[in-house]
Order: sequence, then structure tokens, then C-alpha cells
Amino acid sequence: MTNTNPSTAYESWSREDLIRRLTQLESGSREAPASPPPQAPKKFDFGAYETRKIALKFCYSGWEYGGLAFQNAPTPLPTVEGVLFDALAHARLVDGEAGLDGCGWERCGRTDRGVSAAGQVVSLYVRSSRRKEATSAQAQAGAASSDSASASTSGPSAVETDGDALAGFDLETSEPTNNSARKAEETHRELPYVWTLNHLLPPTIRVLAWSPIAPDFSARFNCKFRHYKYFFPCAGLSIPRMQEAAALLVGEHDFRNLCKLDPAKQIKTFKRGILSATISPVQGEDGMYVLDLVGTAFLYHQVRHIMAMLLLVGSGLEPPSVISALMNVEDNPGTELPIVDRKPEYQMADGLPLMLWDCGYADQDVDWRSNDGSLSGQGYLHTQMRSIRERSRIHTTLDQHFLQAAEKFHAPEDSKLPLGPGALVLSSASGRPFPSLPKSKSKEEKVNYSVPLGGGTFRRAAEYVPLLERKRLEHVDVVNERWLNTKGARKAARTAGADAVGADE
Repeated sequence: MTNTNPSTAYESWSREDLIRRLTQLESGSREAPASPPPQAPKKFDFGAYETRKIALKFCYSGWEYGGLAFQNAPTPLPTVEGVLFDALAHARLVDGEAGLDGCGWERCGRTDRGVSAAGQVVSLYVRSSRRKEATSAQAQAGAASSDSASASTSGPSAVETDGDALAGFDLETSEPTNNSARKAEETHRELPYVWTLNHLLPPTIRVLAWSPIAPDFSARFNCKFRHYKYFFPCAGLSIPRMQEAAALLVGEHDFRNLCKLDPAKQIKTFKRGILSATISPVQGEDGMYVLDLVGTAFLYHQVRHIMAMLLLVGSGLEPPSVISALMNVEDNPGTELPIVDRKPEYQMADGLPLMLWDCGYADQDVDWRSNDGSLSGQGYLHTQMRSIRERSRIHTTLDQHFLQAAEKFHAPEDSKLPLGPGALVLSSASGRPFPSLPKSKSKEEKVNYSVPLGGGTFRRAAEYVPLLERKRLEHVDVVNERWLNTKGARKAARTAGADAVGADE
């Protein structure tokens, strides 16, 4: 039977539709009422609100994403910035059509696919709860003063860091120990940035806190230090050797042989400062250790290259002095180290165990806030993340039982690592020490070694070629020059052509 009394929302009907419906009812027509024409959603008026510059501190599980940085082209996995920006746009905190450039987006440190972060920071302009028509004359004067100060700044530049860059920071808790700096409270109730974003984001990305910042603040250039952690099990490794090698990293060194060269960046100097490098057991995780590496800035894949060397040292395949040799890129009178001006071929460590633990800023630059009032749930975020950790522990327990089931039928492999000091012999070619692995007597008795690469991955090898005896890559100057004359030249031509077209228009 036809429904003669459909439930309709007459409030949304136009005058003409209502008249047509009344006419149908008066004539006794059984014709179903026409659906009201769809109305275009009302465009949000960003111009009606004030904007303010803030910093967001957030964490994410890197294995779920195709890296941090937003990509214009489609990617197999979403990027962290892409998901975070979509949440900001959905909440009308930024104008989605204007893109990252439209809100002045800056990140502290880029992480690649598979790499996680517990304290990543971005700075950007977002919508404030203040409406422009409600702004007082005093607030307008303050905004004008801030704009004037921002306009007088020529642009972001690298922050000069003194030798005591870690003063005032607790690297374990990641909180400033001197919290007496700027605590200016707002005269109005601000939007609940933390709660709003976490309500829209997936559990693999969590916003931890936000801070009001100055107009000339840069998440990248105001950062005093970056703190990375790399987790690894100690099985088959000599921790004292790794600790000895890690200590050699501290100070300012040339790390061209401990990074991946990107000629598109045209880097001329590879000197970076390492403030601390320590290896210690992870509390509450039996047999798990962590490399804590703190520096003012890092090169592309620098941490993973460093960790690859430490794993080779811990395995006994390389001496701790290989770290110093790789940083000795030119003749230094008074040292017996070989000159290694070109990078030897080797594989960097896996990205899964790597985490950007924290980005450190001066107390006067940030004032982190996590309490958004009653909407924040007062501890809900902590409960949620604890639940995620519990599920991870269940997965670990299941994997342990899978291993136990396999051991009923497959005996564990006899590990040859770490090699003891007695395995070091002299190479007849150079006289430098390197480990001599026992060679197989026949194909049936072939001996394979599992060279660790981090994250539970390894490379099988019957023989090991010492790092300093391996083939060297091209010099960085040669690689940079070739890129300038090929891809760089084509890119410059395209840019010049686009500028010419723009000028004609």
C-alpha cells in the first residue's frame, strides 16, 4: 500500500514545494510528494574567525604509514601528514583547499616509511575560538604588534646551539626541568585542539599536546635537539663493544660515510653535532636494549647507518674503531686512522625499531598544554594508549607460542655471533684487523652467518668482507656535480619555463 502520510521535514522545503504539497492534499491526490531539491552545503567562513599559530606534539606508529611527509602523488600507504591535515581540515581548523602552504605548515624532523615518533612537532596557523567582530581593540593592537615583528624577520634560519644545548631538559621524561618561563593564560576559552583531533584521527596517530607560539616560531629551526631511540635485542651482540663504539660518535664529526647521499639536496657540508650516544637496557623489557642518540641535527638516514655499524661491532665483525675510521674523511696529522673519503658499500639498519623520541625547544618558545577541559576526558587518552599496548603484548605472547610450536619440529640455529676477540686476524692486504670467519669444507658443510640488520632482520653470509676492504661509492662532489648537470639542469629549465609563462600571463 502506498504511504499517504510520509514523514517529511517540511522545515527544509521551499515555499513553492509547500504550496504544491498543499494543493495535492486538497485535491486528494495520492501522488508521493516530490523530494526537496538538494541544497549545497554552506561554505564555512574562515574569514569570520581569528587565526593563531600553534605547535602540535603528536606520536604515530610508523609501520602503518608511508612516511611522515605529505606527498602530492598517490602512495601505497597514507602519509602521517596527509592524515593529520585531513583531520584538521575536517574540523575546520584549517582551510583544506589552501593546502599545507596555506596554513604555514612546518615539521621538526622528517621520518621515513616504517619509522615511528613519540614526540614529533609541527607548527601551523589554525582557527581560534575568537571571532573577529568580538576582538577587542587591545587584542587588535597586540596582533598588529606581532605581525610587525613577524614582518621584520627576514625568514627562518638555523639556530646556533651552544655546548650546553641539553641544559634545562630531562631527556627521559622529555619535559623542561625549568618550567618557570612563559605561562600566560588565555583570556578566553580556546578550542579543544587535542580532543577534537584525537576524535577524528585513527588510534595510530595521537595528538599529545599543543602550545601557543610566536609568529616567527619554526618547528624546524627553533628545535634545540632531536632525540632518537633505536631498540634491539642483545642476543648475539656484545653490548660493551657497542657502548665503546657509540661513545666515539659524540662531538662534531663529518658523517658523509654514515648517511645516505641525496644529490637533489646539494649538501656541501656533512658535519653534524652529536650531544650524547648511549646504549642501555630497556626497563621492563628483558633482553631488550636501546640506543639513545641526541644531536642538534641529522642527515638523511644517519641514525640507521650508525646503527648498522654498531650492530656489526656488537657482532664482532668490526672493531669499535671502524666508527672513527668512517668519520676520518681527510688527512688528519697525528692519527693512524685510514682516510675514508668515500663511503664503503653496506646496508643500513631496518627502520622498524627507530623512533623520534623527542624534539627539544627552549622553555620560552613553547608552553605545552594537554588539558582541554571536560571534553578531554581527563585521562582518556592515557587509558586508550594503555589499551593499545595491552593488545601489542597479546600479539607478542602469541608470537612466542608460535615459536614454541615450531621448536617441537625445528631445532634453533647455533649462533656464531658475537665473535670473540680471538677471531680478529690481520689482513695481508692492509694490515688492518678484521674477523676471519671459518670457511666451509664442502657445500654440504656450508657455514652461514646471520649478520643482524635490526628489527629482527638479518643477512645470510658464508664469508664476511671487512667494511674498509669493500668497494667504495663515488665521492659526494662527483655525485652532486652529475645531478646538477642532469636532473638539476632539467628541473631548472622547467622552473624557468614556468616563470616565463607566468610573466606573460
